[in-house]
Amino acid sequence: MGGILLDKYQILKKYFGYDSFRNGQETIIDTLLEGKDAFGIMPTGAGKSLCYQVPALLMKGITLVISPLISLMKDQVGTLNQAGIHAAYLNATLTPGQYRKALQLASEGRYKIIYVAPERLLMEDFLRFALQVNISMVTVDEAHCVSQWGQDFRPSYLKIADFIHTLPYRPVLSAFTATATKEVKDDIAVSLELQNPEIVTTGFDRKNLFYQVNTNKDKFGEVMAYLTEHPAESGIIYCLTRKTVEELCEKLIRHGILATRYHAGLSDQERAKNQEEFLYDVSPVMVATNAFGMGIDKSNVRFVIHYNMPQDIESYYQEAGRAGRDGEEANCILLYSPHDVVINQFLIDQPVENEMFTKEETLLIKERNKERLKQMTFYCTTNQCLRDFILRYFGEYTSNYCGKCSNCLTEFVDLDITESAQAIISCVKSCGQRFGMTVITDTLHGSNSAKLKQNGMTGNSCFGSLKEVPVYRIRQIIQFLSNHGYILVTGDQYPVVKLTDRSREVFDKKPLLMKVAKEQEKKDENKKKSHTDSMDYDYALFDELRKLRLEIAKEERVPPYIVFSDKSLKDMSARKPKTRKEFLEVNGVGENKCNKYGTKFLEVIAKKSL
Repeated sequence: MGGILLDKYQILKKYFGYDSFRNGQETIIDTLLEGKDAFGIMPTGAGKSLCYQVPALLMKGITLVISPLISLMKDQVGTLNQAGIHAAYLNATLTPGQYRKALQLASEGRYKIIYVAPERLLMEDFLRFALQVNISMVTVDEAHCVSQWGQDFRPSYLKIADFIHTLPYRPVLSAFTATATKEVKDDIAVSLELQNPEIVTTGFDRKNLFYQVNTNKDKFGEVMAYLTEHPAESGIIYCLTRKTVEELCEKLIRHGILATRYHAGLSDQERAKNQEEFLYDVSPVMVATNAFGMGIDKSNVRFVIHYNMPQDIESYYQEAGRAGRDGEEANCILLYSPHDVVINQFLIDQPVENEMFTKEETLLIKERNKERLKQMTFYCTTNQCLRDFILRYFGEYTSNYCGKCSNCLTEFVDLDITESAQAIISCVKSCGQRFGMTVITDTLHGSNSAKLKQNGMTGNSCFGSLKEVPVYRIRQIIQFLSNHGYILVTGDQYPVVKLTDRSREVFDKKPLLMKVAKEQEKKDENKKKSHTDSMDYDYALFDELRKLRLEIAKEERVPPYIVFSDKSLKDMSARKPKTRKEFLEVNGVGENKCNKYGTKFLEVIAKKSL
């Protein structure tokens, strides 16, 4: 800090290279500097880390940042050190000697910001350290992990309140999350014992993200078509199981795609190696389970494809939100199959042993998980605005038309499904409400499968009554009826279609209408529109600057985006600065990075601008 007292704006420019704060950031920073607790609910890419990093540099003591993942800590500390800020992390990757050295340097005031795993908080050596230093603030990152009603509960987070109680005085508390329903927000505030916190919700809308749901049976074909159309882009493909990750990654590599993989079944060494290859763009496509991603601050992720439907909206929003962290346009594509619902239901029904929960609480959590799965299924099958669906789930209400999702850009027509719906209800009733969606669909379509013969459904009065209706359409109508409460698809291990109080309404004189896409064409200009760049820039210069960035990244052994983000390079390519002063005006260029890299980048810009 050089002994010179700086204000929050000078800190923002000097170390982070920004001229102004984003929505919500300044309110949280001012609250914390006044010594009051703050709780930020901000989407991925909204700049949550600056909300605690700026006040941490202005406070007299140390800021502890409690973080759930090693990758998140490493990434944040690397970014801070690149900006000229002394920071460290304390986790299981350090040897005993490194850990003791880090604590010693922290005790001597070397670090302003220290990232720590929640499991370490109540360990004897860490407590001894915490009791003898001045802790100005404790920040809880990924705060939804403290809520047992959230999608990512971690029991170790419950130690945070106990740790605060052991300190000689209570520091300022701040908590941040990107995903939280009202129930989870309330649980976080209570569990962390926040005192009259300033709650700042900046909104869940990420306007640079394009949302899309595809139901094409050929998922691999969809992926290859996308990767072929966007060969220079980096992205993540999420799969539901390790087996799918292995198979898909292998097929992509055979087809010439530079891909790597990540799941919990790999060794620590291989996971670290593969993650590094992705971060360095050696393998720009990462195929992974949901074990990958939290805390990965890779700014140039241009797409996130879900090869399978996730279990809940919270997980989908968080995972899809890893695209476009730099604010540039990015695609979020979900490849939906009804079989994904069956797999997720099976995973939810697996017995979970957790000493923290009573039998009743475990059952309640499972029921909530099933309800979340139902909402996720509704998202995949709705014809309404996809962005609006997500925002409404988190309590925000919009116009139901965003103009930037596959549903809003698809022309729909009303299809009269009254007769088909009546046939479905009649079939469910005639078979005694004993079978699932597949048996009902095959019966109505007139399949001669062995399973139908075994169940006696080939002799059912409804057999073949919808033989002229395509199977995919029958499934769509069953899903529509389920979404609107005309039937119930049970949440058991083997889901069964049941009737409801609304089932008889299908037989009223009023026609039942369902919106369907006018055309089933998947290749359209809308996808291409979603990838236009948000600024005019010299692409040839941008490409040269990327090469220089990669050289520097290899020399310093840091991911390229930590040197400069794509957004910063595009801004350089648009501005074409000639002097140090002009270079400092580039988005994301602070004094430290200007001093380290300015000369090299200005030389390339000058050479290419001749």
